[in-house]
Amino acid sequence: MTWNNGYVTDIIYTTGYYDQQAPSHIALSCLLGNVAPGFARRSEQLTYLELGCGRGRGALCLAASNPEWRVVAIDFMPAHIEEARELAAEAGIDNIEFIEADFATLDPRNLPEVDVASAHGVWSWVSDDVRAGIVRILGSRLRPGGALHLSYNSLPGWQGAIGLQRLIHTAARRISGRSDRKAEAALKLVQALSGADAFHLRQSDLVQILKRDLPDMPREYVAHEYMNDDWRPCFQADVAAALAEAKLEYVASGEILENFPQLMLTGEQRAVWDGIDDPILRELAKDFCLPRGLRHDIYVRGPRRIGDAARNAALADLYLTLTRPPGEFVYELNLPAGHGALERGFYEPVVAALGQGPRRIGDLMSLPGLGGKRDNPAELVGMLVGTSQAIVVARQDADTGEAATRLNDHIAMRVLRGDPPHGALASLRLGSGLRCSGDHYVTASMMHRLGADSSVDRWAETIGLKAEGEGREKFLKMAEETRLRQSPVWKHAGII
Repeated sequence: MTWNNGYVTDIIYTTGYYDQQAPSHIALSCLLGNVAPGFARRSEQLTYLELGCGRGRGALCLAASNPEWRVVAIDFMPAHIEEARELAAEAGIDNIEFIEADFATLDPRNLPEVDVASAHGVWSWVSDDVRAGIVRILGSRLRPGGALHLSYNSLPGWQGAIGLQRLIHTAARRISGRSDRKAEAALKLVQALSGADAFHLRQSDLVQILKRDLPDMPREYVAHEYMNDDWRPCFQADVAAALAEAKLEYVASGEILENFPQLMLTGEQRAVWDGIDDPILRELAKDFCLPRGLRHDIYVRGPRRIGDAARNAALADLYLTLTRPPGEFVYELNLPAGHGALERGFYEPVVAALGQGPRRIGDLMSLPGLGGKRDNPAELVGMLVGTSQAIVVARQDADTGEAATRLNDHIAMRVLRGDPPHGALASLRLGSGLRCSGDHYVTASMMHRLGADSSVDRWAETIGLKAEGEGREKFLKMAEETRLRQSPVWKHAGII
């Protein structure tokens, strides 16, 4: 057996940023689950741990957005750690430590005590020994009151697609070559069988979604997602039982909207769900109703339950800002429970106010002329953040932040050299990242360097796009469109 123990290690993973991993998002989830996020009291001095950090972009974004934090990020793959350390050094992010380690053998005593931990895309892809190591680390290092974000492929959502994963995994193991080439060959087999109307490639909604999306997915993603030997989807009850060894209790979903059963479940489903008292059985019943295969769970080590009044008071003190221009705000929603709509009489004044900059939720609830209910801040913040149209602001008066700007600039330069474009713009004001594409990195960097009103020609010249031609024109068009659309959003988020 080689050092990788059946885990794909011959190609690096893709980059990405996930809101659910940010402590501000985790704190909001806790409040929506009527649990006091005790770790938030240390919001300026947090110690944050990411288990399975990949190439480190998410952990770096949080470190750059919170220069007083201590961030520790661990991954199994040396190539991931080497790249992450290099970017941290280039951008001068010195409050982060990247560690290459196997969770199955890592001694927790070598780690600091932490307030918040996250493990995204790890649990369903590793062996029992590695899972036991994760539990051991959390039980030893996560402080009382500390929170964990954990994502995993869940059952029964994945049950109809287990065969698809096995087909890709087996095909890849029987084909020679590097893992991305194996993934390519395996996908061709999937497409061929699908074209031949293979019975078990048309029986599951998840299979249909995956078949639609797989051809366009990066082959590195396909390999790491489907080709690990220990890949196993899990029932939430089994995950909760394993984490109980670390004194962790499930408190809420990191998918904000999932904390609102009236949005997730039909009337008939809700009637059944309301009749269930046991929390574990409730989660299983919910999982049987929702058409999704990935859970984002929030656990707390010693949760302190609070009533609605205390929850609402805490929510009222949070600040939000929009993640898109007010004119692009979406009021019509497609939800698991059916089509829904945000009440315009209530939400339009809120969106208009947020269009002027970050606002305190309590102040939004007191806007004049506001229709609808004024006594439910949970619904307001849940709908705005849950639809990814607003984000929590950590420091409403902060500037752009030197560390955040340096990181954004260095990633922009890497994108121009061909690095993957997916991630988030770091922000001292947000205390987290604003998800973006590669052209956003580049345009935000140019705007910060030269000013929001500088001409795109001048931006192009600063990065050497002086020659005439299709590439230059494409860049200029993209930069101008992005500047016009994103400038107000980025100003309010403290990115420019």
